[in-house]
Amino acid sequence: MTTTGSQPPPPQPTRGRRRLIAMSIWAVGFGVGAYFLGLPTSDPVLPFAWLWLATIAWNSHLPWRRHLAFLRDWLPVILMLLIYNISRGFADGLSEPHAVELVRADEWMFGWLTGGDVPTVWLQHHLWQPGVVQWWEVIVSLVYFSHFLAVPAAAVVLWVRSRDQWKRYMRRWMTLTLAGLVTYFLYPAAPPWWAALPEHGALIDPVERISTNGWEAIGLHSAGNTLNALQVEASNPVAAMPSLHTAYALLVIAFFLPMARRRWWPLLLAYPLAMTFTLVYSGEHYIIDVLVGWAYVGGTMLVVSAAERWWHRRGVAAGADEADDSPTDLPDAPATTKVTSSI
Repeated sequence: MTTTGSQPPPPQPTRGRRRLIAMSIWAVGFGVGAYFLGLPTSDPVLPFAWLWLATIAWNSHLPWRRHLAFLRDWLPVILMLLIYNISRGFADGLSEPHAVELVRADEWMFGWLTGGDVPTVWLQHHLWQPGVVQWWEVIVSLVYFSHFLAVPAAAVVLWVRSRDQWKRYMRRWMTLTLAGLVTYFLYPAAPPWWAALPEHGALIDPVERISTNGWEAIGLHSAGNTLNALQVEASNPVAAMPSLHTAYALLVIAFFLPMARRRWWPLLLAYPLAMTFTLVYSGEHYIIDVLVGWAYVGGTMLVVSAAERWWHRRGVAAGADEADDSPTDLPDAPATTKVTSSI
């Protein structure tokens, strides 16, 4: 008979159980914050703070120095996005935004189908009712908000799973962002809601900004108020061309599409299409903005891929040159005498 002087230690939770508990706490915290404080959309800092907490919850078993590596890797990205947000505002006021040619482009492409209207006006005439929240407007609001989290969330997942893939993704994301920012300075363009205002000539029939209407239907009043305040205070009427909302949506899908099974492709490709409908219907972009944004994604993928191949070839060539320059004539080894013996 054996006895022990103390009780055995309580069983430790498995990693999966610990992860489930931590992620549940994070999800509750995010939901409470969104309900009372609004959605994290005002700047890049708050969304990345929530995503950082998600990585801590997911890998809560790791030491803190591993979690602090997130700040080290992401700080340059956050600073760049902050500079992007600030610089984009400087483009407003440099010159009068372009609007007429965007209206004419959408009329030329779709006027035969819409009776001469731009698609935004046609959609709102047929789908929107003042004072009524349609069921599809809930989906529109959710899709619109996804812009603020989809791209950084995908990047954070890659950061957790594969740093090499994360670097490839970040090169494409940052290149696309810089290309859009440069375009805002070179070609400032106004969205449909701006062109519909009487003070800007009422180039098209009245258009309402309705991207946040759906929050009322699901009780997230503060979420809608936050986005509405952001649209009023930080609205930039020269950031329509290209549409980075749809460009980002397509970039995420284009990056992950080769990794997905083909049966999932239609579902994945539905996301940039849903973002297109959301932005056109809500008065934020013309379809020409969307098409140019998609073209920017294609150009970004081609340019960055070509640059990566060139850099890889350069590294291979440099390694070969170093191998050629290494000494090959070694001094002769001292002569040895072969000794044999027999017994």
